[in-house]
Amino acid sequence: MRRHPHHRPLEHRRRLILAAAPLAVAALVLAGCATQTAGSTNTATTDDTTTETAAVVDSDLSAAAVLAANADVTVVKDDEWSGTDAADITLSGSTASSESDAVTVDGSTVTITEAGVFRLSGSLDGQVVVAAPEDAQVVLILDDAEIAASDSPAITVTGADDVAISLAAGTDNSVSDASSYADGADANAAIYADADLTISGTGALSVSGNGNDGITSTDDLVILSGEITVEAADDALRGKDSLTVEGGTLELTAGGDSLKSDQADDATQGFVAITGGAVTATSGDDGIAAATDAVVTGGTVSLTAGTDASASDDSPKGVTAGVVVAIDGGDITIEAADDAVHSDGSVGIGGGTVTVSAGDDGIHAEQRLEIRDGVVTIAESYEGLEATDVAISGGTVDITSSDDGVNGASGTASDTQGGGMGGGGEQDTGETITISGGSVRVAAVGDGLDSNGTISITGGTTVVSGPSSAGGQGALDSNGTITIDGGEVFVAGSVLVAPTGSQQWVAATASGSAGDTVAVTDASGTVIASFEADQSFGAVFYSGPAVADGGSFTIAVNGVTAATVSEGVNVSGGGMGGGMGGGGGRRP
Repeated sequence: MRRHPHHRPLEHRRRLILAAAPLAVAALVLAGCATQTAGSTNTATTDDTTTETAAVVDSDLSAAAVLAANADVTVVKDDEWSGTDAADITLSGSTASSESDAVTVDGSTVTITEAGVFRLSGSLDGQVVVAAPEDAQVVLILDDAEIAASDSPAITVTGADDVAISLAAGTDNSVSDASSYADGADANAAIYADADLTISGTGALSVSGNGNDGITSTDDLVILSGEITVEAADDALRGKDSLTVEGGTLELTAGGDSLKSDQADDATQGFVAITGGAVTATSGDDGIAAATDAVVTGGTVSLTAGTDASASDDSPKGVTAGVVVAIDGGDITIEAADDAVHSDGSVGIGGGTVTVSAGDDGIHAEQRLEIRDGVVTIAESYEGLEATDVAISGGTVDITSSDDGVNGASGTASDTQGGGMGGGGEQDTGETITISGGSVRVAAVGDGLDSNGTISITGGTTVVSGPSSAGGQGALDSNGTITIDGGEVFVAGSVLVAPTGSQQWVAATASGSAGDTVAVTDASGTVIASFEADQSFGAVFYSGPAVADGGSFTIAVNGVTAATVSEGVNVSGGGMGGGMGGGGGRRP
């Protein structure tokens, strides 16, 4: 066996304190990968209520840093064993036969008691058990094997160090298990391994997890290759210590979670990593559920979460992680009944293509949400991006939301009236939205950019369409300052706020409809900026390097002059003002 090098020095670990269940366990402390300076938020009570504490994660949210902070993953590569050494096991209905001294047959139960390579072929109405020494490496080659168990898992590993299942080229294999398990049963999946488990090969495997899970390992579960189809009453794939998908074609259907790792006792474990392959997953609950980190660096991932929420919980998410979600590659598509991407800590996106439709937030982080690169499309959401601190420094971000497009809000956000600007007099509680690069488009029914703290724009291109009518909402809404020191900012909305900062701006009362082109022309007749509105609007704002201090500018809609205005001058009526409405706090 080999271990993937995910080891890191102790000083780089990050920790997570999860909410404690009432009258059950105290707050669980995890240490793990990627530390940020955000402090913890505690809600302590003397009755049965929970204690809520924020995660603390490192400032480096790259996938490489997150994986490096986790434990090594055990995997059995194909070059570590040879099929020519395989002992044959012939499955024959309710019994089986083998000439190997390491194989015993007792009725319909086939037991492997030693290390080695074993080739299984034929059909068995029973189960295969691996009960080898604790230091044994056992390889099972499925060569047109069909194993159907009526009262147990089809394949159970009770003893071994590392186990590999190889799917022989050109073969179709299937396993199915009991229709139910007793409460508290340890072995409760069609394939259950109390050991590290690797699946590889180019053949096909169909798994029916009738009683509970499809494939479960209590240690590391690694998928290297193969055509794997899983239908499970609960979780499709579960690696307790970790779950890694490096390749293969996976079709997963789960009543619970599709891909899961739930080790909560070691903060360097409990992660899900997808580095390649093609994964299509439909789940009643979460698509990817990781106790610590969810990492995607390659492959194609399509998740549909929440097909039967009543059978699991009431908030199925596409990807959920206890500490960090890190996406640096791959092509990811998510449809989720709740948040499409959710982290109790932080989210970092540094590459890849992410396209989501969400019943709630498109991408949500309790702490920091950063987009450094990649293509992120929030096609449908209540709020597009939400976190205590939202930072966009690169990439292409396209957001459509029925409420706020980008929301800087935290669980400690206060609705207390106080100073600040643009939030209807509400207090600046320290949240931030920072755009320093990239291309950002927001089409919002609520606020376009909404921060309970501040908004800072220093680079990139930001286009905000909406809201179409004021109603207490605004294109840029901040309880604290709105500062523009660089980049280009285009707004076609209803209510605007005069920003601070070094870069000049122009604003006008001008109306139009979705699809209309807004152009800004300087005094010499040169068009210095133009953009297309995504919603109807009653006010226009532009800030960019071509706006001259004190200059005069013309605003036109579809080539028709709507207004002539001076740089830095507020407009009245449907446009410029000081108040932006309610300073949208995070919903409970």
